[in-house]
Amino acid sequence: MIGVDLGTTHVRIHIKGRGVVLREPAVIAIAEGTLDVKAVGDEAYRMLGRTPGSIVAVRPLANGVIADYTLTERMLKAFLGKVLTGAGRFLRPTIMVCIPSAITEVERRAVLQALHEIGARKALLIEEPVAGAIGAGIDIAQPLGSMVIDMGGGTTDIAIISLGGIVVSESVRVAGNQFDEDIVAWVKDRHNLLIGDRTAEEIKRMVGAAALDPDEEAAEIDVRGRDLIDGMPKTVRVSTHDVIEALEASLERIAAALRKVLEQAPPELVSDVIDRGIVMTGGTSQLRNLDRYLSLVSGIPVFVADEPEDCVVVGTSRALEMADILQDARQRGGVFD
Repeated sequence: MIGVDLGTTHVRIHIKGRGVVLREPAVIAIAEGTLDVKAVGDEAYRMLGRTPGSIVAVRPLANGVIADYTLTERMLKAFLGKVLTGAGRFLRPTIMVCIPSAITEVERRAVLQALHEIGARKALLIEEPVAGAIGAGIDIAQPLGSMVIDMGGGTTDIAIISLGGIVVSESVRVAGNQFDEDIVAWVKDRHNLLIGDRTAEEIKRMVGAAALDPDEEAAEIDVRGRDLIDGMPKTVRVSTHDVIEALEASLERIAAALRKVLEQAPPELVSDVIDRGIVMTGGTSQLRNLDRYLSLVSGIPVFVADEPEDCVVVGTSRALEMADILQDARQRGGVFD
């Protein structure tokens, strides 16, 4: 049984009994004008922005869903080939993949079709907030409200879960990738400097934050790019305060989605959430002070799960052992396909 976190920026694979066996960027490199795969994952990521004209390195997923069906299928097949060795390479496994909570029916079918094309004996889908909750150690079968915010590369999924299913949820296509785009745009507008997404990601990781307390020190980083006025290389200094300003609009969209979920939830479940707090999963949840920012927005304690990047894929794999609970939730309009 295999669990797959098919993320916009990274793919993670968990195999029962072996743990997380793959964590690699969701990037594939192909020969220009063909479907001849040259590299996937880490090797292909290193090619982004550095390939000759004969090779193209692309991300086949966007905003948590398949943007290029054929390339996604080939990328998944290559990843599974890396982790299924020996006799396992010839088995047809049961594969469960997590998906954003607001995915359309067409997008659902595209994921399921891709799984069958790569040889899955049985293909199942689970929504990211539920997988994240399971991976974070939350007992979702209890008749209690549990609130999860899963922040990946393409989407932020916010949900209140009870009795194994999602009661109310909101998904916004604002997460780590949008933060990178915000930083690129801010540097361009403020300094007339063009930087790439990888540089923006480094800025976010090294000095980024959602907020700072008055007594906290801001960090700074030197950023290199191309001057848009004369076309020459140029270096500027970017601080934590700059990143906070750059991310302001996107963070407000996430805050608005959080408030909307709380407003739509039954009062009894909101009371449970107030008592138990909100759990954050996903790699983007590690942005400095993001938990504090969302706690101020909601008035509810917010905690980042242990090993948040792996919560969804671990929960996806564990969910295969909870088929009865999740099947009941699906029949009530829940999360299992």
